[in-house]
Amino acid sequence: MLEKIRKLIKLLKTVDLAQLDKLSQKVDLGSVLKAVSTMDEKQLQMAMKMLTSSNKKKEAPPIDADFYDIGFKLSPEDRALQLKVRSFLEKEIKPIVNNYWLHDDFPFEIIPKLAELNVCGYVYEGYGCAGGTSLMDGIIAAEFGRIDPSIATFLGVQSGLAMGSIYICGSEAQKEEWLPAMQQLKKIGAFGLTEPDVGSATAGGLTTTCKRTPEGWILNGQKKWIGNSTFSDMVIIWARDVDDNQVKGFIVRKENPGFAVEKIKGKMALRIVQNGLITLTNCLVPESDRLPYANTFKDTAKVLQMTRAGVAWMAVGCARGAYENALAYTLEREQFGKPIASFQLIQNHLVEMLSNLTAMQTLVFRLSELQDEGKLKDEHASLAKVFCTLRTRDIVSRAREVMGGNGILLEYNVARFLADAEAIYSYEGTKEINSLIVGRSITGYSAFV
Repeated sequence: MLEKIRKLIKLLKTVDLAQLDKLSQKVDLGSVLKAVSTMDEKQLQMAMKMLTSSNKKKEAPPIDADFYDIGFKLSPEDRALQLKVRSFLEKEIKPIVNNYWLHDDFPFEIIPKLAELNVCGYVYEGYGCAGGTSLMDGIIAAEFGRIDPSIATFLGVQSGLAMGSIYICGSEAQKEEWLPAMQQLKKIGAFGLTEPDVGSATAGGLTTTCKRTPEGWILNGQKKWIGNSTFSDMVIIWARDVDDNQVKGFIVRKENPGFAVEKIKGKMALRIVQNGLITLTNCLVPESDRLPYANTFKDTAKVLQMTRAGVAWMAVGCARGAYENALAYTLEREQFGKPIASFQLIQNHLVEMLSNLTAMQTLVFRLSELQDEGKLKDEHASLAKVFCTLRTRDIVSRAREVMGGNGILLEYNVARFLADAEAIYSYEGTKEINSLIVGRSITGYSAFV
């Protein structure tokens, strides 16, 4: 007992007289000493810890969603480009996206700035493109998705679907005409595959038709959910040839007779993306604007394989943005006198989010390595798209949950990710269709109807 009291007295000696006088006015120091004499060693240690602890706010570690340090594998040049893209998005895009998302509008003023960033068509050789790796292209997509999936989708349509269709299936003359201008975003492209009544069944059920005539090709039908189409200079249209029943691709210019587009309104996700309903009424397209190497749906699938990998990366970015915003919130938001990040249940949510995010990051990293090695298969891209978009839904849901009611407000930068994840989950192949592509690969049986 005597030793315990000595320890307490030693502690009290570190307190100046003014503090001691103030303390004596609040508590009976004699009673305190008596209480100390009854404490066991463990209780005394706890009391000492409480007395010596500081009220100073604990400094949190930096927020780093790259928990396994995947960025370490990048070259210094690639890492510098990643940080350049991140800085641009933080400065130019992040401050404006909530307002544009709320008003279902597109920030056209950013297009010249995006052009200066010089990442459009990043993987293509020539035509003003960088000729970079698929890995770095994926990382760029994730950086865009981390700030805003809508702007990431705009770039994905322009750089991947539209430019990719011409790069893979176009003639040299078509490449020379379109790719340099599209790389600089002086010409905007769109990609028309999905139809009002045909989504997953596009491989064999396109209702948009094409018919060759002496004057050119006549296209009839409708395309739905076509991103960028309300302001694009051209749309890649995929149509079924009524003569041989095969899918063919066309560059349809906005001024072509018989081409009309109507903006789709009332979306709850990717509201910045300007999706259109395209109607083709005896739309005349010259033979020179037919993609000569797009003659079956297998050719269409080559483009989709490439861009589906990009969607998986975009999902990673969306999930990362939600996680980082949620973590930052929990470190600042206080309840019961301390940050909610200190509570067990909140930490469990954060760890679940980070676990899924880290698994996604490592998966898409290897996916892009396969792509750069020329080993990418449809089932590889489909598995990544299934897993990443599914896990993203879980991450954004938990991000909203740890933020409570504030999670549904745009100003806290998670509600937008929560909504946008639903669109990413469905486009470029639903979870079910991509699952069947993987299932066919691992079993040898096709379960498609």
